[in-house]
Amino acid sequence: MSDSICWGLALSRAGAPVLERLDQGGLLMARAEPGAGAAELLRRHWSGASAFVVVGACGAVTRLVAPLLQGKEHDPAVVVVDPQGRFAIPLLGGHGAGAEQLSQRVAALLGGEAVLTGASSGGGSLALDSFGLAWGWRRGLGDWSALMKAAARGELIAVRQESGCSDWQGLQAAATLLLPAAEPAEEHTSAERASMQLVISPRRGPGCRWHPPSLWLGLGCERDTSLSLLERLLEQALDGTQLASEAVAGLASIDRKGDEPALLELARRHQWPLRLFSAEALAVVPVPSPSEAVLREMGTASVAEAAALLASSPQPDLLLEKRIERARPGERGAATLAVAQAGGQWAPQRGRIHLVGSGPGRLDLLTPEARLALAESTVWVGYSLYLDLLEPLRRPDQLRRDGRLTEERDRCRLALELADAGLSVALVSSGDSGIYGMAGLALELWLERAPAERPAFSVHPGLSALQVAAARAGAPLMHDFCTISLSDRLTPWATIEKRLRAAASGDFVVALYNPRSLGRDWQLGRARELLLEGRSAETPVVLARQLGRAEESVHLHSLGDLPLDQVDMLSLVLVGNSTSRRQDGMMVTPRGYPGAELC
Repeated sequence: MSDSICWGLALSRAGAPVLERLDQGGLLMARAEPGAGAAELLRRHWSGASAFVVVGACGAVTRLVAPLLQGKEHDPAVVVVDPQGRFAIPLLGGHGAGAEQLSQRVAALLGGEAVLTGASSGGGSLALDSFGLAWGWRRGLGDWSALMKAAARGELIAVRQESGCSDWQGLQAAATLLLPAAEPAEEHTSAERASMQLVISPRRGPGCRWHPPSLWLGLGCERDTSLSLLERLLEQALDGTQLASEAVAGLASIDRKGDEPALLELARRHQWPLRLFSAEALAVVPVPSPSEAVLREMGTASVAEAAALLASSPQPDLLLEKRIERARPGERGAATLAVAQAGGQWAPQRGRIHLVGSGPGRLDLLTPEARLALAESTVWVGYSLYLDLLEPLRRPDQLRRDGRLTEERDRCRLALELADAGLSVALVSSGDSGIYGMAGLALELWLERAPAERPAFSVHPGLSALQVAAARAGAPLMHDFCTISLSDRLTPWATIEKRLRAAASGDFVVALYNPRSLGRDWQLGRARELLLEGRSAETPVVLARQLGRAEESVHLHSLGDLPLDQVDMLSLVLVGNSTSRRQDGMMVTPRGYPGAELC
């Protein structure tokens, strides 16, 4: 049984619909029939599964799992969901096993609420013993329990970062906000000032340590070198430099060693990737210890150092020059090893970029799919206004990167760079990201890359202002309609006029986006003139502003007396067609169903 499996089970048939929704949402890797031997299933799969989502009562689930508990470091996550899907409760494995994050994914899929009672989540602070998992970091040694207790007591925590994804910039500043008594370690005049240390580093040492995978081990060896020799060389190199094995991103060598049995087995045992480079690629890398003998034999003056540096590019730092280990009695061959550190962070897992449509702004108008994508993302990227509206959903372990309104390309590039680092990134647009949003530009930049260099890419729909305005006004979109943006920042005005004339002559209901701003105050008036060429001045118009927000207003007007000065960039103008009518404060565009054909 894979340790990545999340089991789902319901204690009664009343929970079957909830389990089905979670399964359809892709959350569960396996599930059991409702009520079918829950105790036996838990016992059989307890040590092999990463998590259990159980639909039932907390008391019943507590009694079922109590005999199976082994300790915080060994037990899987257990999330309890009520049969109506209203609440997701992380019963066990809140931090290390990821139960809190799992409960938030469950709640997002079900449209419910995650009930978090942990000291960190309940107080809105960072879970120091688990937050690094989302960044692909590996937890090292240290008294993590003591660290968490000290943070809960408000004691001073020293924070220092030496490596890792560069976007976790200001971890110290973030920790100062999230931990009332945290401060950067280098500001301490005396180590005694801090009761505990939190260090993000490739090295071993005092304190509790997160190890970002930033080290590449360059290896060269003779044919049929013994595995024991490679293991000994590796251990000596890491011990001599006090580098942590958890910080190793992978192995690197020359492509001629791609079938070397000991090298392949070393990578398999440690679950490290093996990157192979051609002699031509290695030969151009400057190294401190070139070898004429290696050059004659391999076509490059260096294998270990050059491979470590090349794998760590860009901005590599050679931490350990090549060292040689020779065979002992009973062994064969010889090997060289060098260690380099990447300037940023190599991605141990494939990243993903989520294009999220946040709707008009109100959280209850956010689609479940968009809510789930936000819950799964480590970093949110977007225009500050849109991120502010979503802020109540953001966890302390999720970072946000705010951008300016006119810097769409920069935001897309940033999101892709973060995904390259192995992170799950939400690139947020208002409304629907595929309707005047960020999806198109992000997809274009993504398609410019070679397929092997692309992070995973997915688009999550949201409610567009067009849909919300129509719902508020009645039923104005019951026949053919179109949308036109009046912004000529990206589209020539001549093209916009051509589209307006076509919409007028085709008698479409027309939704006008980006209708009017301080710098563009005449385009809406011209649009009205063009539309009046094809329809009556009495044509009903919906003027909707700040949809889904506290300042929302929706008013009906006629095309001839539309108050242009009340329209701004937070407005949407919805113009009816020749059959649209206004009645009793509502607007309807008849579909034209013949009464005899209604069914």
